[in-house]
Amino acid sequence: MTLSEVLNDLKSRENSKSREGMSRFGINPEKAFGISVKYLRELGKKIGKNHKLALELWETGFHEARILATIIDEPNKASKSQFNKWINDVNSWDLCDQLCNNLLVKTVYAYDLAFEWSKSKTEFKKRAGFTLFAVIAVHWKHLEDLDFIKVFPRIIDEATDDRNFVKKAVNWALRQIGKRNSNLNKLAVETAEVLTSSENKSAKWIGKDAL
Repeated sequence: MTLSEVLNDLKSRENSKSREGMSRFGINPEKAFGISVKYLRELGKKIGKNHKLALELWETGFHEARILATIIDEPNKASKSQFNKWINDVNSWDLCDQLCNNLLVKTVYAYDLAFEWSKSKTEFKKRAGFTLFAVIAVHWKHLEDLDFIKVFPRIIDEATDDRNFVKKAVNWALRQIGKRNSNLNKLAVETAEVLTSSENKSAKWIGKDAL
């Protein structure tokens, strides 16, 4: 399918009621069609992997077109500079998480970008960093414990960020790392206990919720 064909398909399925409801879930409805991710996955399967089309879809700025881009892009052709550009365009938690789960975790850049982005002051860029730690903990079976032990100081350092979408991702990363094995579970519990004893409200919530 061409870019115009895909956009025509998306526009024909526009659902104003669903779009209006997006804001209730903390999703930016600007430039959105109100189409379900389920349908986008079906459309992505029909299109197949296509790096060039993915880049074109992202540039349209449409919410669903960008989610579709994360579904059809080819991990081995995507570049680090591409991701550093894309992450600055992300304006909602769902696009952030789709980018991490559908595409970024399948690239060789994911671990390095997780560390880089987790230090960002930008809300969704920082969320992406910790979301990546969480999904890497699930999918990157080849990593050693030490690779995740390095993440605990990042979690402690950023746990005081009280922005909802950030603290939930920090919590998610801590819990997923703790699920990898008994050794990391022990260290994750210790980290959670440190956070629980904090006087900072956000850090305390992250620690308590993880235990």
